[in-house]
Amino acid sequence: MMSPDSTHTDPAWPEDAVEVGRIFDAWGIKGWVKVQSYSSDASALFASRRWHILPPETNRPGAAKPPAAASAARPIPPVLKILAVRDHGDTIVANIEGIADRNGAESLRGARVFVSRSIFPKPESDEFYWVDLIGLDVVNREGAALGRVIGLLETGPHSVLRIAPPGIDTPKPDEERLVPFVSAYVDAVDLPTKRITVDWGLDF
Repeated sequence: MMSPDSTHTDPAWPEDAVEVGRIFDAWGIKGWVKVQSYSSDASALFASRRWHILPPETNRPGAAKPPAAASAARPIPPVLKILAVRDHGDTIVANIEGIADRNGAESLRGARVFVSRSIFPKPESDEFYWVDLIGLDVVNREGAALGRVIGLLETGPHSVLRIAPPGIDTPKPDEERLVPFVSAYVDAVDLPTKRITVDWGLDF
């Protein structure tokens, strides 16, 4: 999940908007779309009936781009009203108000989906949304700084924290520290102080 573009000034845009996925294709012929969730837990997509939309990032490698003709004929609207959303195999499909055919669905291809953080279902006491972990400082039991969380990897059985060492904003892959986000290594997550304490050595 990512923050919206800093240049977005629409007053209707939620201050707590979080990027949770993107529309990557049409589904069927009645206007449904396929949605890629950025998290294995797609509850935010299911909980919200208003998706805020930005066009695809043209400078992001691999980002889907809407067909030029469709984009010109039907600009991507800033807000989509969701009539229905459900799992479909390994993906998510959604039905959107005002989109009644495949051409309309294809005009949304590549659109980035944001929802208000306030609608996220409340997690259990030992659960955290990974968007809340990004940017937290990580220290070990001895108080030594390991760095800052810049992302998470989904490995199947558990997630892994991607940590940028102190003083490095954009680390190379071999510079990142990778710490499994499991109780065996994570002692505490303190969101108010923006700190995670782990049982992890500086030389690991």
